[in-house]
Amino acid sequence: MKVLTILGARPQFIKAAAISRVIRDEEVTELIVHTGQHYDANMSDIFFEELNIPKPDYHLGIGSGNHGKQTGEMLAKIEEIILAETPDFVLVYGDTNSTLAGALAAAKLHVPIVHIEAGLRSFNKKMPEEVNRILTDHVSTLLLCPTDTAIQNLTNENISEGVHNVGDVMYDAVLYNKTLAESTSTILERENLKAKDYLLITIHRAENTDDVDRMKSILDAFSQIPETKVWPIHPRTKKKLEDYGFKLDQIPNLQVIEPVGYLDMLSLETSAKKIVTDSGGVQKEAYFAEVPCVTVRDQTEWVETLIEDANILTGTDTAKIVEAVAKQVSPSYTPVFGDGKTAEKVLALLKNHLSK
Repeated sequence: MKVLTILGARPQFIKAAAISRVIRDEEVTELIVHTGQHYDANMSDIFFEELNIPKPDYHLGIGSGNHGKQTGEMLAKIEEIILAETPDFVLVYGDTNSTLAGALAAAKLHVPIVHIEAGLRSFNKKMPEEVNRILTDHVSTLLLCPTDTAIQNLTNENISEGVHNVGDVMYDAVLYNKTLAESTSTILERENLKAKDYLLITIHRAENTDDVDRMKSILDAFSQIPETKVWPIHPRTKKKLEDYGFKLDQIPNLQVIEPVGYLDMLSLETSAKKIVTDSGGVQKEAYFAEVPCVTVRDQTEWVETLIEDANILTGTDTAKIVEAVAKQVSPSYTPVFGDGKTAEKVLALLKNHLSK
């Protein structure tokens, strides 16, 4: 069996590490294509090193750009690779431009597409991620869903063939790497942080960063929150804030640091008092770590995290963000994301499909 895996962004590297570790043990030939969507060393190289992801067989070096240009360049290059390698499956993750490019290239060449994290919906088509995930689902052969909610979303769109609930592969990754992070990460010591004595911030979604008013509201909230705040800042977010003329050094008790690797990020998440984010993956990691989360978006595709205010949606309303951060919550963190054996289930489904 030959599998062509398309990767391009930090969350995909984390998910791929869990899947690759299992499928390669079964002597599956996996070829990895890195589109270059995340090209900064702190957003890319370190994840391959820490998580022992095999070196990419192809690195497209696409880099940043407008959505159409970026997706189009990826599509053309991935098509060439599929024609040369003739894989049995093209495997894509999540909802990035890399995901959509891989899916479209495979669909045009009639190669079965495996979509991991199928069925997620925010119901906001202004988000490029929402468009990517909808289109990818509608051309995929195996739609591997993380939750029952995702299954229902596909049912509502009349998609039922090839749909399976395999659980959330990021839960596999957290379970596997949590102990390693505890024993190797020194991020708290390096940044002079005390466990449960700081807020962790991550902001990178285009719906926020591309809107000066939304970013101003978010930063106003941070200025009103007295606790120590730690922000590993995404390169794109940093540039946007500079373009807007915002001065982060004027926000009290804010520590802005460079992007960190996965193990350091796990350590920051598990030790945080609360997490403020617009990232889908970080919402889940907060849930897995049983750390309360505040999501500065108007919708979330991870509706399961909203149970008992484990995650509170605020949009970018300054007062709502401040209120949610201050709110005392005690969720029970119901296990709704599977059993941590997603990778094994993915492998079994690939074998089963190929044997038909």
